[in-house]
Amino acid sequence: MAKIIGLPKLSPTMEEGTLVAWTKQEGDSVDVDELLAEVETDKATMEFRSFDKGVLLKILVPVGETLAPDTPVAILGKAGEDISALLEQVAAGKGGAKPAAGASQGSAAAGASGAQETTTTASQPGTAALASPVSDADEHTGAATGRVLSSPLVRKMAREQGIDLHTVRGSGPRGRVIKRDLEGLSSAGHASTDAAGPSRTAGSGWERRPPRVEKASGTRKTIARRLTESKREVPHYYLTVDFDMDAMVAARTQLNEALAGAGKVSFNDLVIKACALALRDVPECNASWGGDVIRFHQVVDISVAVAVPDGLITPVVRDADKKGVSVIAEEVRSLAQRAKDKKLRLEEISEGTFSISNLGMYGIEEFAAVINPPEGAILAVGALREEPVVRDGQVVVGRRMKATLSADHRVIDGAIGARFLQALRGYIERPIAMLL
Repeated sequence: MAKIIGLPKLSPTMEEGTLVAWTKQEGDSVDVDELLAEVETDKATMEFRSFDKGVLLKILVPVGETLAPDTPVAILGKAGEDISALLEQVAAGKGGAKPAAGASQGSAAAGASGAQETTTTASQPGTAALASPVSDADEHTGAATGRVLSSPLVRKMAREQGIDLHTVRGSGPRGRVIKRDLEGLSSAGHASTDAAGPSRTAGSGWERRPPRVEKASGTRKTIARRLTESKREVPHYYLTVDFDMDAMVAARTQLNEALAGAGKVSFNDLVIKACALALRDVPECNASWGGDVIRFHQVVDISVAVAVPDGLITPVVRDADKKGVSVIAEEVRSLAQRAKDKKLRLEEISEGTFSISNLGMYGIEEFAAVINPPEGAILAVGALREEPVVRDGQVVVGRRMKATLSADHRVIDGAIGARFLQALRGYIERPIAMLL
């Protein structure tokens, strides 16, 4: 018997998910635990696997829609089965939860009351025009009548993006332009120069263009929410140190020569290993605030900040204190690549105990990072630099690197943070200690 399939809750904190891709088409056979679709959640792009066996009779939601858990997304059953009753049930809103708040506003706008639907032509306003039958010619924006069916929200978006609605072919009922039509233009790089042409301030001699508006991804919204909470609720303090890197540079050179092309070790890999060992030496720094308790972690799991096109993600290197540097290097490369491909699993990006963020490759010498909650601290690593230093009474060229510890003062007092950096200095400036 055919049944409606709802969007599953793919992570404990998932409040909405965006359908990234359907891996099955209508008419395809689906087995239990077979991949149906990919869904972007607040954590990562997750696999949506079928709980049932059957034929995918109907896809109810197109790619790109953001939905709340349990929202009907498909109908599964036997080939040729009559699903008209289920479709009526979905249309009546009885198939599950409603789409997520703020999502599918274009569709919502398209379905809004006639009182809100007006045209862009002031001489033919509003409901009267909508009450009249619309010919095929009218369904195409900017056709015979020159009228464009749209909602106030869509017109506001068009104004902000500098898009002439007459140039947009609407995908809503009777050719109505809906929000999704404009989002598609935005993501495709359609700007004011294509539709309405660039705006120009009279007499100014230069063009002034409106902001390009893009829908925030689930990852970006999660970053915004969590880091805002962190900066607002976590009492940060900062400790900065300047490491002598001469010994580390030499150690890295020797390590890469020993590996003989079987993957290289980066300074970041060495810093991960050094941090892990320093946390083992100063376990009070490997802790997090839990409301009315403090969790002193007995494993050292390092979260490594990785920049991805739509934000930042922190895959975790588990038991970094127990792994060799070459193993850490290989693991970081794999995690970083899969982060960029949005292929990380939930367990690979959660429950780290300490974070490292490295902007040295961009030439940033020093910065202070925001703590990744619920972790208690994060180390911001700057660029390796050369500068004159005094050694044995002589001015010589030395290599230096700054790092700043951001710590949660509810958990890690200043003296504890300082002891951690002292321990870290021991490994950074004397890397052979990491072999002991």
